[in-house]
Amino acid sequence: MTILRSRSNQPRFSLSSVRASIAVTMIALVAIVLIPLQYLSVTLNLPSKRWIPVLFHRVGCFTLGIRKTINGKPIRDGAVLITANHCSWTDIVVLGSLQPLSFIAKSEVANWPIFGLFAKLQRSIFVNRTKRSATGAVAREIARRLKEGDAMVLFAEGTSSDGNRVLPFRSALIGAAKAAMTSDPNGPAIEGKVWIQPLSIAYTALHGLPMGRQHRPMAAWYGDMDLVPHLWTLMKEGALDVTLTYGDPILFDPNIDRKDAAKAAETSVRQTMLRDLHHYSGRRRRKDR
Repeated sequence: MTILRSRSNQPRFSLSSVRASIAVTMIALVAIVLIPLQYLSVTLNLPSKRWIPVLFHRVGCFTLGIRKTINGKPIRDGAVLITANHCSWTDIVVLGSLQPLSFIAKSEVANWPIFGLFAKLQRSIFVNRTKRSATGAVAREIARRLKEGDAMVLFAEGTSSDGNRVLPFRSALIGAAKAAMTSDPNGPAIEGKVWIQPLSIAYTALHGLPMGRQHRPMAAWYGDMDLVPHLWTLMKEGALDVTLTYGDPILFDPNIDRKDAAKAAETSVRQTMLRDLHHYSGRRRRKDR
């Protein structure tokens, strides 16, 4: 493909910009088709409300060039609260492509242009972190969704990191969700087992080459980074490798201490995330389909 040049002999459009433009166009076209279908599915409470977001995120992963390595197995028997570390907006695309699930997100996300709409159609639960009084209502909503069979994802750090470390897990929502699930005044909250499953997310390579600590912010979105420039840069680069590792599930027990549960999940995620970063071999052990 010919690169157009300006009179100053500088590239007007690079190949990477063309690639990013194609990616944006593809995602937009798919969104135009799927958004009305998902809106109807959610409004009419159709089973497709769980699977349409999975299709959208799989298209997103393909378009962005994200390749996944998956270790361990997700819980399929019983209700599950997935507790994961958080590195980037791409975490949503990656996790959403694996299975039907919904996210527990900060309330500000609901008001973001475009992304707020996507979050609502994903049936996310929004948390106002400045109001402790709202935690109980959020916990009851989490319990209701788990009872309906929805897997819920909690980014337990409460914010995103630079992708090189795992921040301390916050125990408040884990504890509140436990309370709602084990003591529902209107009857038993959930029948059967309820699990916490740790899940580590490690961005390991770009174009098949290990990133290293200094280059990992290419994938990570954190701090004061602007979303749109970061999204555009990643679309231009593409070919991002991510390793996802499911840890041993932790059974919700009426006697479990929320801080102990959060600490156990945090330890599991930190150990597997650092291992995956340090021992990346460039070979995907299992291709995600």
